[in-house]
Amino acid sequence: MNSRSSAQICALAGAASVFLATACSAPIEQADARNDSLASASASASVPAPPPPVRVTTIDVRRSLAVTEQSILSRFSLQRVLTQLAAQSNVPGLTATALFQQWWDTQNPAPGIYPGPHCDDTVTSPLGSTINGYPYLCRNGAEGAQATCDPFAANSPCAYIPIGLFNRYDQAPENGAHCGEYRIVYAKASGIASTSDRNLLIFEAALPNPHPTTGLAGCRLIVDTWANLTPENDIQARAAALEAFYFVGQGAVAPVISIGNFGDNALGAGQIRSNQFSNTTTGWSLREFKLLRTCSGSSCSSMRFVPVTDKNNSFGPLFDANSTLATAPAFVSFFPSQVANLKGTSIPGLDIATPDSFNTAQSQASGVTADEMRYPLQFGVAASPLRTALQTQLTNLGSALTPDDIVARAQALSCAGCHRLSNNVALGGGLIWPASLGFTHVTERATEVVGGETRFVLSDALLNQFLPARKAIFEDCLGNRPRPPRGPFHPLSGSSTHG
Repeated sequence: MNSRSSAQICALAGAASVFLATACSAPIEQADARNDSLASASASASVPAPPPPVRVTTIDVRRSLAVTEQSILSRFSLQRVLTQLAAQSNVPGLTATALFQQWWDTQNPAPGIYPGPHCDDTVTSPLGSTINGYPYLCRNGAEGAQATCDPFAANSPCAYIPIGLFNRYDQAPENGAHCGEYRIVYAKASGIASTSDRNLLIFEAALPNPHPTTGLAGCRLIVDTWANLTPENDIQARAAALEAFYFVGQGAVAPVISIGNFGDNALGAGQIRSNQFSNTTTGWSLREFKLLRTCSGSSCSSMRFVPVTDKNNSFGPLFDANSTLATAPAFVSFFPSQVANLKGTSIPGLDIATPDSFNTAQSQASGVTADEMRYPLQFGVAASPLRTALQTQLTNLGSALTPDDIVARAQALSCAGCHRLSNNVALGGGLIWPASLGFTHVTERATEVVGGETRFVLSDALLNQFLPARKAIFEDCLGNRPRPPRGPFHPLSGSSTHG
C-alpha cells in the first residue's frame, strides 16, 4: 500500500488475484490489463481511479517480516485478541478474562478453578503427570497462579504487553493448503524488571488460503499486504494496515484473529505457544496449546486452551541407549531417517520431521529437569545401536559429520535448543548455532530507537540467519521465482520446525 489509500490497493490486489494460477505472482501483463480495466470502469462511473498498486520486489525485513515498533504494537493488546476470540466462539457468557484464566488453569492440578484439561489429568508410573507418555510438570506455583488473576485490571500483576508481529509466510506448505502463519508475541509486563517472573505468549495463526484450488497463488493478497509495508513511510498507515489484517480481514481473507486459525481446523494448523519462566525451580519451559471448541451444530458449550505436544521436540531420553520407554525401540529405528534432513550446510537448511509419538509437551531449557532436552547428554559417548545406525547413514551419504553432530543438530531444532541450550554450540561441518537473547528471540527487556521510533530488540539468530532466509523466500514469491521442491506438504522454509 502507499500512504494514499491502503484500502483501495487491497481491493485492487484482491481483484487481480482472480487471474492467479499456480505461481505466487501474476504475470505483469495480466496485472497491467486488470489495472487498466479497473481504471476505465472507475472513469466511466465518474469516480477517481485508485492509485496503482506498488510493485514491490525487495522488502525491508523490519517492515515486512518482523514488526516491533511500540507505536504500531499499541493497537494489538492481549485484551483485544482474547475479546475477539471469545466473541466469535458462540459460547454464552465467555469473556476474555475467563478465557485467559482457563488457559493458565491448565498448568494447575485438577480440579483447578475451571473445567477442562489440567496438568495431571494423566499420570504414568514412574514418570508422574504426563502428556503423550512423557513428563508434563505442573506449574501451579508459577504460571498456574494466573488462573485467578485478571490481566486486564489496572496495575494487574499478570498484565501482558505486545512485543512483536511476525510474518511467517515461509511456513505455508508448498501445495498452498494454507498461507503460512501470522504471529503476535506478548510478554508478561513483570518481566521488564524481573528475570524470574517472565512469560511470553505467541499466537501463531495459520491463515487459510482464500483460493485453495489455485495453490500458493491464492495467497497473493496476503503476500502483497505485507510486501507493501516496505515502501510505506507513514508508520501510522503501516499500523492501520496491520490492524485491519489481524482484526478485520480483507474480503475473502479472514482476519488473523479468528477462532479457526489456532488448531481448530481440518488441517490442525496453527497454535499458541508459551515461553514460561515464572518459577526458577521448574525453569524455562516451552509449551504448546490449541484453541478448541465443543459444539453441537451451531450451539457451542465451551472454547478452551488445550495443552498439546511441542512439535519436533523428541523427548530426550529416547536417545539414551538404556531407555526403558516403550517408544524407544521405534525411535531408534526412526531417527536415522532424519540424517539427510540434518546434514545441511547452512543453519536455515537444517530440518527434522518427528512423528508425534516421540514428542514431549514440555521443552525444558533450564530447571531441575532440563537434562531431558539435552540430547547429546542423553545420547552419551558409548557405542549403541543408534550410534551405529547414524554412522551408517552418514557413510552412505558421503558425509564427514559424526553421529554426535547429528544429535546436536536435532537438539538445536528443538524449542529448548533453539532458544537456549544450543546458543553458540558447534554443530559440525563449520556450523555454529546462532545465539538467542539468552532465551528469547524478541525481548521485552531491551529496546532501541531507530528513525525516531522505539522498537523491541531481536536476537542475532533472527537478524543474521532466519530473517535473511525468510526474506529470500518472500522475495522469490514476489519475483515469481520457483523454490526447490521438497514435497506438497512441506513448508516453503525447508524446515518443518515452528521456528
